Amino acid sequence: MGLKTGSFGGERLEKLRNSGMVSRSRMKLWMIRATTSILLWTCLVQLTALSETWGPRVLKGWPSCFSQESGAVALDVHSSLELPVRVLPPKRVYKNNGYLMVSCNGGLNQMRAAICDMVAIARYLNVTLIVPELDKTSFWNDPSEFQDIFDVDHFVTSLRDEVRILKELPPRVKRRVELGMIYTMPPVSWSDISYYHNQILPLIQKYKVVHLNRTDARLANNEQPMDIQRLRCRVNFSALKFTPQIEELGRKVIKILRQNGPFIVLHLRYEMDMLAFSGCTQGCNMDEVEELTRMRYAYPWWKEKIIDSNMKRKEGLCPLTPEETALTLRALDIDRNIQIYIAAGEIYGGERRLSSLTASYPNLVRKETLLESSDLRFFQNHSSQMAALDYLVSLESDIFVPTYDGNMAKVVEGHRRYLGYKKTILLERRLLVDIIDKYNTGSLSWDEFSNAVKDVHAERMGNPIRRSVIPDRPKEEDYFYANPWECLQPSYEDEPLHLSSV
Repeated sequence: MGLKTGSFGGERLEKLRNSGMVSRSRMKLWMIRATTSILLWTCLVQLTALSETWGPRVLKGWPSCFSQESGAVALDVHSSLELPVRVLPPKRVYKNNGYLMVSCNGGLNQMRAAICDMVAIARYLNVTLIVPELDKTSFWNDPSEFQDIFDVDHFVTSLRDEVRILKELPPRVKRRVELGMIYTMPPVSWSDISYYHNQILPLIQKYKVVHLNRTDARLANNEQPMDIQRLRCRVNFSALKFTPQIEELGRKVIKILRQNGPFIVLHLRYEMDMLAFSGCTQGCNMDEVEELTRMRYAYPWWKEKIIDSNMKRKEGLCPLTPEETALTLRALDIDRNIQIYIAAGEIYGGERRLSSLTASYPNLVRKETLLESSDLRFFQNHSSQMAALDYLVSLESDIFVPTYDGNMAKVVEGHRRYLGYKKTILLERRLLVDIIDKYNTGSLSWDEFSNAVKDVHAERMGNPIRRSVIPDRPKEEDYFYANPWECLQPSYEDEPLHLSSV
């Protein structure tokens, strides 16, 4: 029995040993499988993220080339294949204080600047930003969504080291909104970033979701933290890229223009809505004056109704007319044979008002004359997408000349500064119309007129300069997006402040 027992005990011990070895082997195998699965899953997530960012451009065969480094257009379709794969920035980890929804108002560039502001505010408040809603009820009545104009995947992923951006609210939060558990308000214009920390953040923490329903000019131009200012620039110059379709068509227009030599972009802001809103009727006949007046009264949110056009013009508050523009370009010795691309909607008065400009500069072109109707088919009745196309062409022009300092003129001016202070002629309208009137009445000869125009604009070519700061009058200060000097080279940190006359 002793032998049997010993034999049985030995066999059992051997089995236990074998069982232990098997168990350890199985444990090792399980750990190897688990580790491999985790590695594969991590790779899959990274590849998915990369595909969302680079997939559309690779499939289209076009990289985004409107960059600070080049400032020129890469026209070779095959060059995209040689670009290294960009590694996404790591996600920023922070305690989420809630969700910020925004509804932008105005035209494309008004909304563009607002989006930059809202990203900076969301970052500062440690909240999750929902992809902004674009204005569909303004004068232009454009139904375009954010993703119809901007590369939304690039917008989300390129900023993920700064702020969490979602295309829509998470389901549980969305249900709260549907039940009315949301706070909606317009923020105070030209507010310091501390306003958002002291007034808006407590509302977000209380309601979890705050909806800002007006976003234009809601963040002050000056005296904001440097990281806020530079983030505004990063969004504007890097994160906000147009869709591949818009960029591809922009390259096509630029290629056509470049084949015929240098070109100027003239932002001729002489459209019906601008004239009706401003009340500027210089050169219009009585029927046109009445039509513009009726239109101004038809829009209740255009608060100024009774306007003295002559007085406003003398104060430099009217866009230059096509006739005034032709005289100015000639006085600046702009070559009459250069191509002039008109970046604008339909010019009020049509060919009649453009006749003097066409006579002085016969190579006057527009996107509608350079492209086939089939190229613009999907952009028709989408004013913001058409404006995006003009924006890209404006960035790449040899000279940019805006005839009015509206939102597009200001944002393009700032972007061209960022691209290396590309030449932008900033017209001094108040002095200019006075000189033009003296020339038209014979008080100045042509040479005197031309020299006076050149003297006025000698320092108004988009040169490096600080923004003006006007304490307690933020609306009268120079606009941040027209001259974001905090993001530009050379640095002005050690130089005295020079007030801009722009």
